[in-house]
Amino acid sequence: MKINFDKYQGAGNDFIIIDDRSLSFPKDNASIINQLCNRHMGIGADGLILVQNSTEGDFKMIYFNSDGNQGSLCGNGGRCVFAFARSLNIVKNEGVFEACDGLHFASMKKDNLVSLDMNDIVNITKNRDSLFINTGSPHHLELVDDLSKINVNDQGAAIRYGEPYLDLGTNVNYIEMLKKDTFKIRTYERGVEKETLSCGTGAVAAGVGVHFMGVTKSTNINIHALGGKLKIVFTSSLGRYSEIKLIGPAEFIFSGNFEIK
Repeated sequence: MKINFDKYQGAGNDFIIIDDRSLSFPKDNASIINQLCNRHMGIGADGLILVQNSTEGDFKMIYFNSDGNQGSLCGNGGRCVFAFARSLNIVKNEGVFEACDGLHFASMKKDNLVSLDMNDIVNITKNRDSLFINTGSPHHLELVDDLSKINVNDQGAAIRYGEPYLDLGTNVNYIEMLKKDTFKIRTYERGVEKETLSCGTGAVAAGVGVHFMGVTKSTNINIHALGGKLKIVFTSSLGRYSEIKLIGPAEFIFSGNFEIK
């Protein structure tokens, strides 16, 4: 069986995206997904996304981490899959899609810039020098003085597999302040099991987190990841963060196809 795909990237987070409205892709075969995402033996990507029909939105997004297992919400993937759906005329410049954590509104801005609405955040857990925030995916956050001194893969893995995250694991984010409204971030991603160039839900967690910690009063935060720049916009009232938008690039890279025997 021959399957067509497009590859997209959002701030360095790259994805294999497939139109699976026919439900022909073997989504329960983790080894195939893992091989396709392998950067030496496959196409190479941080994750794989299927677009399926939805009874609630314009389409449904199913996200798989590069290890082949179905993942939680991917923010950069959400922006990229919206751009992909737009290329198929499933949506125009605005639309709503179904993800694992509910419905998300997205809109295409100029120059391949996509804005993605995120769910409200109510519960934020403070643990000594860190925060835990679920933005559709779980995120551990630490504010550091110098990101260049952090061994993200080793230190991130120790936290991801340690207490109190033994059951489900977590993504791990290190944040450095550049200005009152601008922060650098590096992220160890669960499911990829190493540092990635960017993480959308991690950027959202970082933007909300630095505001919650009182590091900034801005509700319009610039996030500089290794792979590009993202913007997080939100409102805050009585500990509730709402009207959260993740804004950043969603760029087509190339198309191709592969055979599944």
